[in-house]
Amino acid sequence: MPSGVPAPSAGESPATPGTCLFPSRGPVTAKNDRWQVPGVCVFLVVIVWLVFGQTLGYEFVNSDDNLYVYENPAVTQGLSLKGVEWAFTHVVVYNWHPLTMMSHMLDCGLYGMHAGGHHLTNVLLHTTSVLLLFFGLRNMTGALWRSAFVAAVFAIHPLRVESVAWISERKDVLSGFFFMLTLLLYTGYVEKSKVQSPKSKVFYGLTLICFALGLMSKPMLVTLPFVLLLLDYWPLERFAKFADGPKWFFVPQQLLVEKIPLLVLTVAVCVITLLTQRGVMPTVEQLPFSARAGNALMSYTVYLWQMFYPAKLAPLYPYPKSSVPVRESLLAFVFLAAVSVGVFARRRKHPGLMVGWFWYLGMLVPVIGLVQVCELAHADRYTYLPQIGLYVMVTWWVADSGAGWRYRRRIWGGLMAVVIAVLTVCSRRQTTCWRDSESLWTHMLACAPESSVADSYLGDALAARGKLAEAIAHYERALQLRPDYVYARVHLANALVRQGKPAEAIAHYERALQLKPDFAEAHNNLGVALANQGKLTEAIARYAQAIQLNPDFTQAHINLGDALARQGKSAEAIKPYQRALQLDPDNAEVHKNLGNALLQNGQADEAIAQYRSAVEIKPDYAEARYNLAVALGLEGKLDEAIEQYRKTVEIKPDYADAHGNLARMLAAQGKLDEAVQEYQRTLALAPDSAQAHFRYGQTLQAQHHFAAAKAEYQKALELESKHLPARLSLAWLLATCPDQSLRDGAGAVELMKQVRTLAGNELPQFLDTLAAAYAETGRFDRAVETAKQALNLPATQDDKPLAEAIQSRLKLYEAHLPYRETP
Repeated sequence: MPSGVPAPSAGESPATPGTCLFPSRGPVTAKNDRWQVPGVCVFLVVIVWLVFGQTLGYEFVNSDDNLYVYENPAVTQGLSLKGVEWAFTHVVVYNWHPLTMMSHMLDCGLYGMHAGGHHLTNVLLHTTSVLLLFFGLRNMTGALWRSAFVAAVFAIHPLRVESVAWISERKDVLSGFFFMLTLLLYTGYVEKSKVQSPKSKVFYGLTLICFALGLMSKPMLVTLPFVLLLLDYWPLERFAKFADGPKWFFVPQQLLVEKIPLLVLTVAVCVITLLTQRGVMPTVEQLPFSARAGNALMSYTVYLWQMFYPAKLAPLYPYPKSSVPVRESLLAFVFLAAVSVGVFARRRKHPGLMVGWFWYLGMLVPVIGLVQVCELAHADRYTYLPQIGLYVMVTWWVADSGAGWRYRRRIWGGLMAVVIAVLTVCSRRQTTCWRDSESLWTHMLACAPESSVADSYLGDALAARGKLAEAIAHYERALQLRPDYVYARVHLANALVRQGKPAEAIAHYERALQLKPDFAEAHNNLGVALANQGKLTEAIARYAQAIQLNPDFTQAHINLGDALARQGKSAEAIKPYQRALQLDPDNAEVHKNLGNALLQNGQADEAIAQYRSAVEIKPDYAEARYNLAVALGLEGKLDEAIEQYRKTVEIKPDYADAHGNLARMLAAQGKLDEAVQEYQRTLALAPDSAQAHFRYGQTLQAQHHFAAAKAEYQKALELESKHLPARLSLAWLLATCPDQSLRDGAGAVELMKQVRTLAGNELPQFLDTLAAAYAETGRFDRAVETAKQALNLPATQDDKPLAEAIQSRLKLYEAHLPYRETP
């Protein structure tokens, strides 16, 4: 028997391939194994989906899901070459994990913003990891049922809920998948190298690749080479194989040398992680090393306790207000040291104890808090892979301890069933807490009533649902618990802005900026509050400050463009809109607003291109289609304009302006009957629109419905007494109408006097209409004089058709004949 592996004591059975979790009469036959393995796989899949299948109906939550997915423009565009480049060159939430970000991009391409699809990917990855863990342990140890039990506990322990049910923790389940695959491939490498097969190099290469992919999913896998060394000791028993060779610190030199490529990858990712997390340090109140060390020791024991008693699990465990007492830290150290010494001393008889224990201790090192990068004392998700070591340790120790019992198979089989049943019930209940943001933070407050963070996040969830009064109450409670909580204060101010209380909001924004002057979001939101008060110049200064602090702050660029546009500075608004589109190319509203700025700046062709982009991104964007139609009309592209107006009213049938402009375009093309129908729809939606009544009157007059046209002009003037075009058209109708019963020369003269008074200047059309009105009253001398005045205006001389029309009417007046419109 190889050294380092204990000989079986009395009552024990040697571990042979296919032995039961709790050995009985002998090894499992190949026939039984052939049916048991698929049965175990089906059982593992069933319990995973029994617990986590419900998440397919859950929503995103407002903690990190916005940053990773639904508010991240680079992700929501889906997977593309540009997205891949972005994933490798950008840091998200102070972490470099490009493969994780690409998986989110792929989900957005497959499922869009349907959260259930994103949850589905998490569950599928976790299910696959569970199966890979089962096969990996079985291949390494030959113990079918022990491996199955470890995989089952890993699958459904309540501490897994956070990693699987939280979309943002894709990095856990994705890195876990590559972790398990790496273990499986490494086992294949060991098996092939035993027989010196050339395929061993292939397996080693694949192991390296999977390890690299795992590191690009979550840097926590930097400890995997250490885990492989533990597995070399047991169950792969490679220490014994190289026992006679040179050693480095009791470890065979050859085993360390073959880990060098893995360690190179580890060092590279450690450096990248330290560089990317450097930016988080100023935002986190740093604790002294003694406090961090004490918390780390306590965290090891807390995770142990939660493994056996997973109650009051929460998404956040903040550092205690006071440091961990020295006495408790020392007790934790003594406990951990005692267990470490104990398992090391029994490594020969029970190697699984040592391997499992140091797997647990070692894998937690990157997230145990010695290097502080957040305000969490510990987190459930950190146990996703480390606790597998504990499951192996306990399972093998319990099974080996009861190896001599007569009814051990029934006893341990029943106990295993009870454990799995209890864990399933607990995990299923824990998973329901992640249904949505409101459920999550309500649960958090039930676990930790004094959590200011939970109150703030619950406030965000309530505000998102429009429950502003309830949200404000939670923000205020968060500030009572922690007056310097800047984020809660800013979000309270946001809610007050939505409540129409900008003055109160501004006071909170200013207080937040006193506490954190470099808070870009606070500068931006203060700008919004100031803009709501009409203080656009001050708002623009705040937006500019937010952009200076965070050049990639998309919303600040948008708000700056909007404020400049409101000030009439369309040319200046173009640049911030263009920058916003560089950051968020698929923002249809920004394309529309940029189109507006370009159109107002006289760049119609560029504006049309932006409007087209907006409707390509969002085909049902009625306002963008309307603006596109307006721009096309200004360019004289009437057919295209009409098409866009028609599509606009299909999307939004109650869009009165779209119906009115469509009617005007149809009338311009001579399609008067269709124009009349659209004007009627317009007036049904906007009966008090003087302009619509005026335009409708023009169309009726073109159809020779003079009485109806007169009524529409009069209605327009009732609604808007200073509507000059309606007054002018009515005067022309009264002066020149072929229907004698409708003519009223004196009324036309009076209307034109009012027009000239209201206008304050002379136009050829005014004088031409007044001349026709004088002729209708028989005052031909005045008509001739007025017509000549019209002809002498520079505007008339520059308009040859108008000059010819006035000249022909002048001849009638000189012959003492009035002008009549020809039906």
